[in-house]
Amino acid sequence: MVKQIRPAIVMIIAMTIITGLAYPLGMTGIAQLAFPHQANGSLVEKDGKVIGSELIGQNFADDKYFHGRPSATTEADPNDATKTVPVPYAADNSVGSNAGPTAKALVDRVIEDAGKLKAENPSQPIPVDPDITPAAALFQVARVAKARGLAEEQVQRLVVAHVEDRLLGVIGEPHVNVLKLNLALDGLASRK
Repeated sequence: MVKQIRPAIVMIIAMTIITGLAYPLGMTGIAQLAFPHQANGSLVEKDGKVIGSELIGQNFADDKYFHGRPSATTEADPNDATKTVPVPYAADNSVGSNAGPTAKALVDRVIEDAGKLKAENPSQPIPVDPDITPAAALFQVARVAKARGLAEEQVQRLVVAHVEDRLLGVIGEPHVNVLKLNLALDGLASRK
């Protein structure tokens, strides 16, 4: 019996070392060498200070900024731990709401969001996409230009300059990183 147990134990230890230690450390090392920016969270810095990540949305509520896609994140209510409250773009909870298309709370939120967007730009159809597309950014140009006192053409050029194309020309869809675009807007305003 020892003849059978000993190889099993050795194999468990060997596979634990290989798959639980060597492989993760090796992949981490390769990622740090080949893709250090991405391996460290795709962090965005301004004036030497980390202000966010390219991968996690942030809450830009002011009219002078482009707004990202709607956020469904919640956190525990500080006044009542048995309830939750909306906390847009909570980085520690960046997951979907899991609300189905017939959930009343989701339907009410979508109707409210659509009403706000329609009031913002009544002559345009509302772009719907899980990410901010070039169309979603261009939809907001008039509001941002007005709030910043800039020409719409100038803001539109900035949006077009920040459109990131498909990876390798085929993977994904063109998109606009809201954080980078808003930082470029702030930079544009500071050059005036």
